[in-house]
Amino acid sequence: MEARAINRYVGTSPRKMRLVIDLIRGMDAERALTILHFSPKHAGRTAEQVLRSAISNLQNKDDSGRIDPSSVYVKEAFVNGGPMVKRISPAPMGRAYRIRKRSNHITIVVAHREIPVAKPQSQPQQKASAVSSEPRVEKTKKVAKAPKAAPKAKKTTTRKKKDSSSS
Repeated sequence: MEARAINRYVGTSPRKMRLVIDLIRGMDAERALTILHFSPKHAGRTAEQVLRSAISNLQNKDDSGRIDPSSVYVKEAFVNGGPMVKRISPAPMGRAYRIRKRSNHITIVVAHREIPVAKPQSQPQQKASAVSSEPRVEKTKKVAKAPKAAPKAKKTTTRKKKDSSSS
């Protein structure tokens, strides 16, 4: 079971919001809430509100309303760009610069993680799986490396200065 929450027309740029949303994608909901709550980024507050809303939507969607919070995780989280508001700022020498104030849309999908119940296996199958689950280690032969040759000594040559007086 899954539920989603969408917050549209958020007044921060999509690039700044994606930095925060990328931190929580695929995490458990409790841990994601902790990360967003203590995030120094301003976009973390908005993302935390959307995540709390998605968790609440999941609990309301369930008939019993009793979902274990530790089994909820962030299935999808993405940010799309919203409309840009264009403004003009005065610039030197009579010019004007265009300012683009960006916005974004946040979508967070949370889901309930089903924990599969393991069926008891018969005794012979457990032994077979225990043998096959052990890693097989093959011994490799060590190859003896040839010893490195000693470095050759450098030849030193002495040059005699020419006498300018003899010529």
